[in-house]
Amino acid sequence: MDKRGGPVGWDGAVNAWHVAGGVYRMGRREWLTETGWQQAYDDGVRTVVDLRHPREALRRDTDPVVADRAWSGVKIVIAATEEPGDPRFTAVCGPYLNDPAHYLHNVRLYPAKFVEVFRAVAEAVTGAVVIHCAAGRDRSGMVAAMMQDLAGHSDQLIADGYSKAARGINERYRTHGPPHARERYLHDAELTPLLEERGRMVVQFVRELDTRAFLLEHGLCLEEINAIDRLLNRPVPL
Repeated sequence: MDKRGGPVGWDGAVNAWHVAGGVYRMGRREWLTETGWQQAYDDGVRTVVDLRHPREALRRDTDPVVADRAWSGVKIVIAATEEPGDPRFTAVCGPYLNDPAHYLHNVRLYPAKFVEVFRAVAEAVTGAVVIHCAAGRDRSGMVAAMMQDLAGHSDQLIADGYSKAARGINERYRTHGPPHARERYLHDAELTPLLEERGRMVVQFVRELDTRAFLLEHGLCLEEINAIDRLLNRPVPL
């Protein structure tokens, strides 16, 4: 189901995309159906890294009913990228992360959390990895951009990665409505210039951060970086 750098069609998955090599991104895993979990497994997924705070990882009444056995053989790792309610976070990012202009603040506030995210990816020695948050736009977008930086992607590919995911969840808002009053569906005349600016901000974020140097500085070891490199540069099935 993987198309290089493109959308992923696991049943029920919302805003699911290939990032690089054996790494994918998407919105809430609770949207996947049993068929979707099987499809992800068939595509090699053996690890899912949930970037949400544990209190967010709850089933909603509108989610499909899925038995626990659906993800047997898939390791679920909770590795939050922020601490909700932390006044240091809300002072710069607001109530939640929704703008790439704040990615660098987020990462610098919680370097140990990001080391744990990437350590979970490094430990996925077999199979592919899915990173996800709630919408599949900003927390997963932040980590996906860092993955793309490690993979050596161009500025354009990194900006495009953000744009595709932002358009993906925007379309979800059109068909299903936004999850709360702080989000809304944007028509293309408003969305396109916004994404051009935010794409530039994502690129600026990773170029200023230097993902590899940042992770090594804050405790990820070279062997772990090398393991991630191998995952990111794995040939992708067409």
